[in-house]
Amino acid sequence: MFFSRFGAKLKSLFGGRKVDEGFFDELEDTLIEGDLGARLTDEIVTELREKARKEGMTEASELQARMKEILSRYVRPYEGMPQKGELSVFMILGVNGVGKTTTIAKMAKYYTGRDLKVLLAAGDTFRAAAVDQLDIHAERLGARIVKQKMGSDPGAVIFDAITSATAHGDDLILADTAGRMHNKENLMKELQKMDKVIRAKGVKDENYRKFLVIDATTGQNGVSQALLFNQAVPLDGIILTKYDSAAKGGALVQIGRSLSLPVLFVCTGEKYDDIKPFDKDEFLGSLMGLE
Repeated sequence: MFFSRFGAKLKSLFGGRKVDEGFFDELEDTLIEGDLGARLTDEIVTELREKARKEGMTEASELQARMKEILSRYVRPYEGMPQKGELSVFMILGVNGVGKTTTIAKMAKYYTGRDLKVLLAAGDTFRAAAVDQLDIHAERLGARIVKQKMGSDPGAVIFDAITSATAHGDDLILADTAGRMHNKENLMKELQKMDKVIRAKGVKDENYRKFLVIDATTGQNGVSQALLFNQAVPLDGIILTKYDSAAKGGALVQIGRSLSLPVLFVCTGEKYDDIKPFDKDEFLGSLMGLE
């Protein structure tokens, strides 16, 4: 397990300190700096103060495990796996720059390695390089892809993808989507249109999921993105990218608190294998600098 710089700071704060007002003030500043947000930070610090008072805690180290318990309420792994022999559709959402297309490629390799037939759908027809990027990944991975030219209707792409997947007996469609358009309203309408096409094509509700890709280093922007996309097409979970020592991770806790969304995957690098299912204990350990 690696410790983020934020986790190392929390570890230092909890180590060898007395529980006093100075400790709580510093903890509050640190949590806000770590992207947990003012409101959630206030709730956490208030609860820790009360626990320290009621249980007579005098050492900050005694509160570290208590804080992990509080944070654990807000994060959880996504549970569920696409079933072989039954078509599932995962619509992958996210703003440009979060690593969405690369994440789709990683997911394709992950699920293919679990004996599922995966089809890629190049639904981001707005960004010039998006279709080409996904096509290159498909070629490298030996995966099938359904695509159309730039500027095509993304609803038509997903329609064709479901038709093709049904004909070929595929198990999972990973559908790329636009991350930017001329304005926010247009983007949300396009996503809603894709959502309607998927439902109209008869994909079972339990097999259709929408996952938002969040860049772990973007902090509060990630929270805003989750709220915005969830308004357009209600989300089923989060995928965290670029989770390295520079990432603070607090935004994921905020998203969990606000939207109660589970986390499907964490991505840590650029290679296809740099993806793994979300591990709650490992994440909280890294976040808090716990060994």
